[in-house]
Amino acid sequence: MKKLFAIFGNPVSHSRSPLMHNSVFKGLNYNACYTRVHLLDGTKLRETFFKLKLSGANVTVPHKEAAYKACDEVRGFAKKVGVVNTIINENGKLVGYNTDADGFMFAIKEFKEIKNVLVIGAGGTAKALASRLVQDNIKVTVLNRSASRLKFFMDIVDECYTWDNFKLQKYDLVLNSTSAGLKDDELPAPKDMINDILNNTSFVADAIYGKLTPFLKQAHNKNITYKDGADMLLGQGILANELFVNNELKIDKIKYFMQKSFNL
Repeated sequence: MKKLFAIFGNPVSHSRSPLMHNSVFKGLNYNACYTRVHLLDGTKLRETFFKLKLSGANVTVPHKEAAYKACDEVRGFAKKVGVVNTIINENGKLVGYNTDADGFMFAIKEFKEIKNVLVIGAGGTAKALASRLVQDNIKVTVLNRSASRLKFFMDIVDECYTWDNFKLQKYDLVLNSTSAGLKDDELPAPKDMINDILNNTSFVADAIYGKLTPFLKQAHNKNITYKDGADMLLGQGILANELFVNNELKIDKIKYFMQKSFNL
């Protein structure tokens, strides 16, 4: 029987995930296909998953924390951060994982020695990435518009700031984990603040992929080495696909066909 997988998100029409996973399934003759689901209400995730008879799913903004709540069991790193981006249907039981964090570590490898990171935003992606960076003894500062979402980070990272009390330092890497610039021309923080931050970093990354966001444009104008979320997307996608196929396919083969999909 053909397995069906999907990505839940809002917005979701821009997602490359169907192209990536279908490239693997087709290239390796795996009997499955992958589609998009535009989900407005995260609390309907579980119900929709079963209605569509899915074998597994990926979850993107803004539903990663809702995905955690939708699961019967959460394993590995996702358990630590309360954020799920990959769900597997195990005999009618939803099991949640997080492949974002390791996907991100895969993406920043080429930046070499990273010791001090500023994460802009405090949503599900920020939770996963900040927690993963801390695991590798990297100093992390989190900057968010409001204080309410910073509670999670207080005990984990070195410093937390809102736009009102932000203290600038030197950073090896600045990461935008917000959706600013995905569908608009917004920056993830006020323009002057972003300008000062970019003048004090070596590298810049954006979790958004497939477009030069206003944030990355600013980095480009300042000749800062930057990357969008494409490598992170590839990294998390390879790990998610491995879970989807229950390790039946070799990871180097998954990587080969998934990488190929980025040329389509």
